[in-house]
Amino acid sequence: MPDNDEVTAQVEDLCDEAVDQYADGNYEEAIALYTRALEIDPKCGDAFTGLAMCHQSKGDLDAAIEVTKRYVEVEPEDLLGFTNLSMFYQKKGMIKEAEAAGAEARRLDWKRQLKEAKAKGTGQ
Repeated sequence: MPDNDEVTAQVEDLCDEAVDQYADGNYEEAIALYTRALEIDPKCGDAFTGLAMCHQSKGDLDAAIEVTKRYVEVEPEDLLGFTNLSMFYQKKGMIKEAEAAGAEARRLDWKRQLKEAKAKGTGQ
């Protein structure tokens, strides 16, 4: 059974190859690679984000939204997930949903800033 470092390296390799495929416009190949990465690491933010971007580039905003919704369920504190969700909703004309996702992204950013300010104040 592979150790964590081997699994992490395998997922990173898949995501790196997916980025190359995406850059070349090979969205289906990139989708397959990101999907494989998520089978290995179901919480891989890079794979979720890349997969959503592939769907967006193909013009499938519904799939991009669904992938991103799955991601924010897995990682509810991820600022980028909510930012992307807001962007996808906006592109689809779903303004109410875009505003709600954007508000959550801002809340998470404020929470992060507060935590950083508190850490600076205590010398951590």
